[in-house]
Amino acid sequence: MTSGQTPARSAGARRRELYNAWVTAREAFWIALDALYTHKLRSFLTLLGVVIATTTLIVVMSVINGMNLYIANHIANLGANTFVLSQFEWAQGHAAWVKAQRRNKPIRIEDYEFLKENLEGYKAIGATSQYPSRSAKYERQILYDVSLTGVTPSMIDIGQQRVELGRYITEPDYLHAAMVCFIGQDLVDKFFPGADPLGKEIEVNGRVFRVIGVARRIGTTFGVSQDNFVQIPLTSFQRVFVARPSINISVQAWAAAQMLPLEDEVRTLMRVRRHLPFTEKDTFGINASATIMSLWERLTGSIFAVTIGVVAVFMVVGGIVIMNIMLASVTERTHEIGIRKSLGARRRDILTQFVIESAVMAGAGGLIGVILAVLISQIVERFFASAVPLSGVFLGLALSAAVGLFFGIYPASKAAKLDPIEALRMEG
Repeated sequence: MTSGQTPARSAGARRRELYNAWVTAREAFWIALDALYTHKLRSFLTLLGVVIATTTLIVVMSVINGMNLYIANHIANLGANTFVLSQFEWAQGHAAWVKAQRRNKPIRIEDYEFLKENLEGYKAIGATSQYPSRSAKYERQILYDVSLTGVTPSMIDIGQQRVELGRYITEPDYLHAAMVCFIGQDLVDKFFPGADPLGKEIEVNGRVFRVIGVARRIGTTFGVSQDNFVQIPLTSFQRVFVARPSINISVQAWAAAQMLPLEDEVRTLMRVRRHLPFTEKDTFGINASATIMSLWERLTGSIFAVTIGVVAVFMVVGGIVIMNIMLASVTERTHEIGIRKSLGARRRDILTQFVIESAVMAGAGGLIGVILAVLISQIVERFFASAVPLSGVFLGLALSAAVGLFFGIYPASKAAKLDPIEALRMEG
């Protein structure tokens, strides 16, 4: 009979222990909140280090996250499943770039025609050549710093531009080197406010081009408008501005899984075309969106590493301040601890109470830091890219609570070790 009742008593004891632990944790939580509310100035100074650390961490993570999204959508967006063959690799150090500049030959229109004829399995292939910024003129209106680009007709299927009005450059335009152009919204706003730009003639660098289409508005990148451009057939660009332009060739695959095989095929064809031996490095660069992102992430990784160092310093300082306050709290409440122990409180109960109080204090600092970080990030977003990541919020709260737990162990241990008789004598 006794042995049959032992498991029941054991289960009941475990339930009581869990209930007592819950009551202790709840009381410690409310005691910590009451202490924070009662001593507002002391609490603010106590949590200042944790607040600054949490705010700094989340703000930096928000800016980096926002910039990552911005770079991916505006700068590294070469097109879906697209890579670019150019004279250099983009993600390389300065020394390697200088060396490649001496070694690598420019990509020419002949290379584009060669790949177009011999490359297999691609969805689209196109070429572009950039000309230094020029001015555009219509009647007496002049727009400066206009980006002039020679393009092939297929770039409308690969690049960011989409037709808003009229049409894009066609194959007949390309074959006949027609003096036509496709323009951005900045030129429409400047030259044709409230008027139809199609069929109008504008002057670019002293040459007259007829407007056949207008692009959908793109917006700005780092404050620089992406709609201040003129695109003309690459053959017209070659005939009028640069006889042998250096170009970039964009190749679009049907699916992401086809990207690497297609890149390898382009690399093989270019090496054969340039008669490169097996032991020699590529004299060209194959670049994808991931190339730009990897370069950017290396930069932001360095920034984040510095941020972690700053956050660690503030967290340690904040933790030390919390530990000092908790030690003072143990001294102030010595008599209370003695009474609790004399009424049956165990060392574990006292230890749990003070550790939870410390964690709640630090967690409150973390919560304030999160709120400040969200507000700052919203302000930053008006002028710069910023997006608060949910992981940053959780990390900030978890880190602040962990600091409270760590630095609260010593004061809690000291409180738990107090002798109840000696503690009761400390009242006066």
